[in-house]
Amino acid sequence: MNPKWWKESVVYEIYPKSFMDANGDGVGDLAGIISKLDYLQDLGVDVLWLTPVYDSPDHEGGYDIRDYRKIMDKFGTMEDFDRLLEEAHARSMKIMLEMPFNHTSNEHPWFEESRASKKNDKRNYYIWREGRGSGFPNNWGSYFGGSVWEFDADTEEYYMHLYSHRQPNLNWDNEQVREEAYQIVKFWADKGVDGFHFNSIAHIVKTEGHDDEDTGNAQHMPVERAYQMFSSLDKVNGIVKRLYEEIGEEYDIVAIGEAAGLDPSQTLDSISDEPGKANMVLNSDHMLLSHSSQGIGRWTDKTWTLLDVKQSISHWQTVLHGHGWNANNLADHDQPRSVARFGHTGEYRELSAKMLATLLMTLEGTPAIYQGEELGMIGGGFETADDFRDEETLNFLDHASENGIDEEEALRLAKRNTRDAGRTPMQWDASSHAGFTTGHPWIRLAPGYEEINVEAAINNPDSIYHYYKKLIELRKVSQTLLYGEYRLLLPLDPHIFAYTRTFEDETLLIVLNFFAETPTFKCPDRLCERPREFLFGNYEPGVTQGSDFELRPYEAAIYRLG
Repeated sequence: MNPKWWKESVVYEIYPKSFMDANGDGVGDLAGIISKLDYLQDLGVDVLWLTPVYDSPDHEGGYDIRDYRKIMDKFGTMEDFDRLLEEAHARSMKIMLEMPFNHTSNEHPWFEESRASKKNDKRNYYIWREGRGSGFPNNWGSYFGGSVWEFDADTEEYYMHLYSHRQPNLNWDNEQVREEAYQIVKFWADKGVDGFHFNSIAHIVKTEGHDDEDTGNAQHMPVERAYQMFSSLDKVNGIVKRLYEEIGEEYDIVAIGEAAGLDPSQTLDSISDEPGKANMVLNSDHMLLSHSSQGIGRWTDKTWTLLDVKQSISHWQTVLHGHGWNANNLADHDQPRSVARFGHTGEYRELSAKMLATLLMTLEGTPAIYQGEELGMIGGGFETADDFRDEETLNFLDHASENGIDEEEALRLAKRNTRDAGRTPMQWDASSHAGFTTGHPWIRLAPGYEEINVEAAINNPDSIYHYYKKLIELRKVSQTLLYGEYRLLLPLDPHIFAYTRTFEDETLLIVLNFFAETPTFKCPDRLCERPREFLFGNYEPGVTQGSDFELRPYEAAIYRLG
């Protein structure tokens, strides 16, 4: 099992812009995070994962980085960051930074030099290509729609961007780029940062060529079909190893690689408990089940089925056991809220949020709570196109008609799927602007904050918040929940997600009802011939004898089998 501190930790993801505003300008900041460290400590989390806090023009949620060694003015100063690090460490909490190395801002000095001249020393820091005839270098599609190529009139070539045109892709075939990245990581490790989440690490190496086959009359290859051209390529493994070698020998840190869309077998050569490799992979395949495979990404009515969710999660749980380590999550800043996606936002909101918490905390791997998830925040509240701030959403709305989607339908899909739904301000109390700011929030608050907020949750012993606290406490004292082997039960049951965790001579049974119906759990005889002890759940203990028992709406239960 090879115990490690990062295996036994609970991570809390913070989107700083929406967490807590200390200076009243309507934007969350580092001082705001510092002011809430006692709250996070009381919740029981061990690692604070900060999405990018670096200097940025902030066109793309801070992921368009202008200087990796400076703090964004909206968030404060480097002195604020140093104080955050010191205060977190004083509370035995660690800081993990998100590190996007696939691209920079188009305002980064490297790119400004790169686009200045074809002969500039930094021209090859980015991916530049000549056009083909009168068109793009190839027909790869961007995640944000349209081509991955943007024409630069001054040098008459195209640069690549997998996301926004303001995020030009770095050229990781260039040894100088790799060395720059290694030095940036070392800069933050020297400051005392405890870990890194390497965003979009699977995308940093691209293939060459112009693959136009099988696209019919489409102008751009759908991004899902072009995905193989810029993801999970063999060179990534060597880069990840080298990146971690720069920090792994000297510092006791954790390195997480983002692995959405990759097969687990492709990651096994890159991850390990030991220095020289990344430690964990964050897989979000289950959160992408509602994305279309027809080239329109998230802008669809496609939904998930429980069979798909179980298959996706179980695949990673099984393949990585004994070989690697999962980082598990059900929500993040790029997706609508977990209770709105996988649970219920009406009368069963609290029960469904507790059920999802049980899933998150009982899988093998390190769980990551997204800010507000411990409250059952639902997000949303957007009415018109002017309410959105996310560039991907705005780009979709601007170009929806080109894809045959009328304005009303486009707005409906944007409300349903926008990344902004997970970025509404943290709800601290029932006062104006939910206690997030004394100014005007940079984005709308979600509805219902008067009832769904930290103050109310702390004062209610039966709240989702206290349920999370108890689950975290249970996980930290249970070797079975930390290191036990996962085994899926009833893989074809469309309503119930059930599995066991086994460590040495203890087996825990986890049973989750994902819906408001009351299905019967038909426990496999080999398990339920044994007595079972109720350990924890979101209802009072139910039947603890017999192989078959009815589940209540969104019921979650953890049993110890005798």
